[in-house]
Amino acid sequence: MESIEQTSYNYLERYLNNIRSQGRYSFTLEELQQEFNLSYRAIKQNLYRLKIKKAIAQVRQGFYVVIPPEYSNQGMLPPTMFIDDLMKSLNKPYYISHLSAAAMFGAAHQQPMVFTVTTKTPAPRSIKTKYLFINFYSKKEWPEEGVIPKKTNAGYVSVSLPELTALDLLEKSHIFGINRIATILNELSEEMNSSNLINIASQFTNNAAIQRLGFILEKVVKNEKLTENLWKVLSKRKFSTIPLSPKKEKRGTSTNRWKVIENMKIESDI
Repeated sequence: MESIEQTSYNYLERYLNNIRSQGRYSFTLEELQQEFNLSYRAIKQNLYRLKIKKAIAQVRQGFYVVIPPEYSNQGMLPPTMFIDDLMKSLNKPYYISHLSAAAMFGAAHQQPMVFTVTTKTPAPRSIKTKYLFINFYSKKEWPEEGVIPKKTNAGYVSVSLPELTALDLLEKSHIFGINRIATILNELSEEMNSSNLINIASQFTNNAAIQRLGFILEKVVKNEKLTENLWKVLSKRKFSTIPLSPKKEKRGTSTNRWKVIENMKIESDI
């Protein structure tokens, strides 16, 4: 005769199979507590057994993903397969951003090691495990038109459009680096739309990001249409002289209309 714990363990496996049959890959501890009349200790023991078998993985406290056989070697699912459920469990609006968003539009040049997500302030703690690294950035608000649903193997996720992705990257140029961003923009600009750029940039409050984007679009990418449409936005604002790289000394010339001091030479990988 099976013990109560063994029976509950079998029920848990069947529950996970049911989740997968619905096209889901994730579940929460709270869900299990509502579903089964078991103690917290019993559920945690059963989850531990499944983790040892590599049938599930813990993303953060109280949030788990089911690991199908094709992902058993990786030990974790791609974040796009569970990020929407994770952010819903945290009750946080979000969008996939920066290098991760660029990758979803085929413009990351190489797959980023860190998965980046922007959410409303305050941001959750970053998640870093052996198999997973998710970095959260926070904003008080963002242009709603700059975020779209994008279909994945596990449903839809929210992702920033190329225009917002470009501005976000340059807002964090001290983190991602001007050369790397310029390389990405060579490809990402092919996915950018002039009307979207005007609309999103008009709502973007960081002038420095717009200035750096305009400078790179004009001098490196050499996309005249995007450049001129972005200038329509910036020319209506008062803006100060800034360095191209915020990480280097503010030395160099600033003879361009974007008031960007060329304190480095851009070396794109493409």
